[in-house]
Amino acid sequence: MTPLSLDSPRPVPLLPIPGARVLQSTFLLVVLVFAVWVLWRIAPRLKRRTDPRAVDVFLLVVSGIVALLIGQYALSLWPSARPNAPNVDLRSTGIRVLITVGVVAAAYIGSGMLVRAVDRFTTETGQLTGHQGEVFSRLTEVGVYLLAALLLLSVWRVDVRAFLIGAGFLGIIIGLAANETLSALIAGFTLMFSRPFEIGDWIQVPLEDGTRTDGIVTDITLFSTRIETFSGKYVILPNDLVGSNTLVNYNRKGRLRLEVEVGIDYGSDPNRAIDIAKETMENSRVVLNVPQPDAVLTGFGESAVLLELRFWIDRPSSRRRWRATTDVIASVKTAFDREGIKIPVPQREIAGREDTDGFRIASERRDRRGRSERSERSERSERSERSE
Repeated sequence: MTPLSLDSPRPVPLLPIPGARVLQSTFLLVVLVFAVWVLWRIAPRLKRRTDPRAVDVFLLVVSGIVALLIGQYALSLWPSARPNAPNVDLRSTGIRVLITVGVVAAAYIGSGMLVRAVDRFTTETGQLTGHQGEVFSRLTEVGVYLLAALLLLSVWRVDVRAFLIGAGFLGIIIGLAANETLSALIAGFTLMFSRPFEIGDWIQVPLEDGTRTDGIVTDITLFSTRIETFSGKYVILPNDLVGSNTLVNYNRKGRLRLEVEVGIDYGSDPNRAIDIAKETMENSRVVLNVPQPDAVLTGFGESAVLLELRFWIDRPSSRRRWRATTDVIASVKTAFDREGIKIPVPQREIAGREDTDGFRIASERRDRRGRSERSERSERSERSERSE
């Protein structure tokens, strides 16, 4: 090592003194914060003039580039930080950062375009309900961002195999621990795309205790179906229970047939009763004329010939069903009374049996024996009084 002489010139430092470096770094940080603040400050104005998603992507890209440039310049101010990370290649790292920003921006724009395409398809064709379109849009977004995440892992040279193996074991554990939840989730997808019913439909569904209840569908989620019964109760059913049992949809065709049974007297003319019932139902304001109301004889009762009234209503609901049933019963009853068609009530004739020798109940014989003994005592007491 060659010693320095006193006469040799002193080396000129290439970088400023540490105090100036701190000042410059602070200034760069302030500039970065101010630049980002200005960009996001003008964002609302830009969104009113152009596509909001394009503005968000522009802000994301510009913010990333500004942060990268300022960070690289700040690192050049502090050469002592470079030995601590000797394997960092600023050039390749910068390229990866730019690729990351581009992939995120592309995923953001692509998911937005797909969501708008799904919304347009739902609105124009009507093949998907609003709820189904929303679920499909969310699944599309998740798929796009998942592909972007896998691409970024490969860009940053992350070992994806270990990640996939860990995800596989995690999926097995979750599948064993949440079997019912996953089955409800799969059944939810099946219900949404098979469309056995929609929100607002009147359906009848089974319950866990074996009974059945009917009500209006208020919401369909990935895990459950919510029904409001006509008594004001909210019933939340798991989708696997709904999908694995038989259900009845009263709104599928937009109309519903109702039946009312009435009895006519054996002495009345059944054909005349049928004609009167049909004419009465056709004149009802709550009964559809097409399909035409009908009345058929269904059997013999204990005291009447059974007549079944069949009629249709549109836009089925519990209120319309009971309103139509009440109107038909009241109208037919009034028409039968006016035309002399009797609606009989059950009658029974009770006749006593003659007292003959034969078997009698033991208690009855004891009662009769007691009454005879009392009558004999009373007769003896009367005879004794007369003799005195």
